[in-house]
Amino acid sequence: MVEIPHSDRRAFLKTGALAGAALVTSAPVAFAQVTSSSRAGISRGDAAILRFLAAAEIIETDLWLQYAELGGTQDSELPGLPTGGSPAYTKALQNLDGDMDQYIHDNTEDELTHEVFINAFLVSKGARPVNLDAFRTLPSSKATGANQIGRLTNLMKLTVDTSWYTRYRSRTENPDLDPLFSFAQAVPSLAKGQFPAIPRSDADLGPPDHIQAIANTAGFHFGTIEQGGTSLYPSLALRVNDAEVLRVVLSIGGTEIAHFQTWHDKAGNAVNAPLAPLTDPTNPKLVFPNLNVTPGGEDFRTNLIMPEPCPFLRPNLPRVSIIRPTRTAGAARAALTALTASGLFIGQSKRFFEFMEDLAEAADAARRDEDR
Repeated sequence: MVEIPHSDRRAFLKTGALAGAALVTSAPVAFAQVTSSSRAGISRGDAAILRFLAAAEIIETDLWLQYAELGGTQDSELPGLPTGGSPAYTKALQNLDGDMDQYIHDNTEDELTHEVFINAFLVSKGARPVNLDAFRTLPSSKATGANQIGRLTNLMKLTVDTSWYTRYRSRTENPDLDPLFSFAQAVPSLAKGQFPAIPRSDADLGPPDHIQAIANTAGFHFGTIEQGGTSLYPSLALRVNDAEVLRVVLSIGGTEIAHFQTWHDKAGNAVNAPLAPLTDPTNPKLVFPNLNVTPGGEDFRTNLIMPEPCPFLRPNLPRVSIIRPTRTAGAARAALTALTASGLFIGQSKRFFEFMEDLAEAADAARRDEDR
């Protein structure tokens, strides 16, 4: 694996990266502080797990900053803000919940702190941090409110897997027990095409049903991203050796669950009256049904946002409300595959994919009770 050299972050921010801003630019100081009081190093496997999680958090920070610039609360707590945002996009998001702008802001800040903390912890243990700055090459939205900087992720051609919606409502199926079972898509059209989750330019701000369809796409993408983290952290925790590393993984993973619960609730508002049914007038292939009517039934009810009990470990044990999946084999690669299939990395370089695949392979190769 070729490690990306650590660039001068202040210079990078000056030329347009912004990703991490004050927190990231101050990270070397924070690294020095924790290093001076750290204990012995960690195993190669634990370091590999943390490095993959650091990369995942960097990617999350990048995509959430794009949402925050256009649809989040506009204050100076986040890098590159305030931009003024996109009022029409923000209003469409607030149709899902009046506090959406604050939720987006806070989710963004959480991911940024995760990124910085995991990298600082790695350095404190004598391990290499992760730097993806060399891959910030994708274009920004041209809509008013978006910073014109290089991005890691593409939010303008998303294919959103919404099967998590029915997976968490199923009382009979668990992907850990039957990985081949196909859960129904809540919004089938989102899983088939490529759709923007942010306005690509100010031309996307109307007509009203079009910008609402973009906001609805974002609403489901929020849930898709955060349910992935909800599963990823406990899956990789099962391979951790060091008790302190386990504490880091479980503690950060818990906030991913909090994020998912929030976005699960808000996504339901996009597929319930009065917002649904809704068809994007500029792309009639994108349809948000009223799930309480079509197809209806318990697997689609919009107010069932807590995990329904399902089989766990073995079919003969009682059903229990759990996070799923949490199988550990291939968890990192599965997460990377899902992100790639969503279109999040459309336009990224071959070198980026090779780098991320190496991180995933190393994380999945980690074993408990291995030597340091």
